[in-house]
Amino acid sequence: SRNMPRGLNNKVALITGAAQGIGRGIALRLAQEGVHIGLVDLHQEKLNTVQQEVEAFGVKATTFIADISDPIQISDAINHAESTLNGFDIMINNAGIAQVKALAEVTPSEFNQIMNINVGGVLWGIQAAANKFKQRQQAGKIINACSIAGHEGFALLGVYSATKFAVRALTQAAAKEYASVEITVNSYCPGVVGTDMWVEIDQRFSEITGAPIGQTYKKYVDGIALGRAETPDDVAALVAFLASEDANYITGQSILTDGGMVYR
Repeated sequence: SRNMPRGLNNKVALITGAAQGIGRGIALRLAQEGVHIGLVDLHQEKLNTVQQEVEAFGVKATTFIADISDPIQISDAINHAESTLNGFDIMINNAGIAQVKALAEVTPSEFNQIMNINVGGVLWGIQAAANKFKQRQQAGKIINACSIAGHEGFALLGVYSATKFAVRALTQAAAKEYASVEITVNSYCPGVVGTDMWVEIDQRFSEITGAPIGQTYKKYVDGIALGRAETPDDVAALVAFLASEDANYITGQSILTDGGMVYR
């Protein structure tokens, strides 16, 4: 048997954006470690599929439809997970959207949308999770989705990069504000993961630059030191560590997991 991260068995985690991609990967990895999983997204059918995949590991799971840009809906999702799964220990603010646009072309409505989801969703998730941990008078872990674009701004991903720099700032500030009540706050920063988000990014680059479909993705992957694209499992391995007792002394960090693309 492999050496499991410590102290995850029978914990309860809530994961936003859990219906596909990295969120689904995190859910399956934590389920393997014995964590009961609250799955939050906007797509009930996809959520149902992931719930079945999670439950196949012998843990409990529940689903909840929520728009993470609305603090009330995030709070409701946490209450639902707590009551259904009988606890609440780990908050994973994973949900987010991409936006491929030259800065010259960005509109106010596009700016507001990505800020409300990528920054607002993390802020409200931190706020609601910390309130719940304090209400339960227990320690907790908050883990946010950052990105290589939270450490370096990328052309045509300027506003997306700005939202991820903001996640890094929130992670640092929250770590400082909540340390005294034993809540740690960290982020994971993936690189190029072969998910629906990257299909969309590649498509949009194609429309803007005229590059053939697949070429932008290949160009980025070719720049990875370890020579392959990232999988959701690669990201989930870091998240499982951050959620475990092995990471109890780590807080305020936004850790790159990118196969060697951005170096900090």
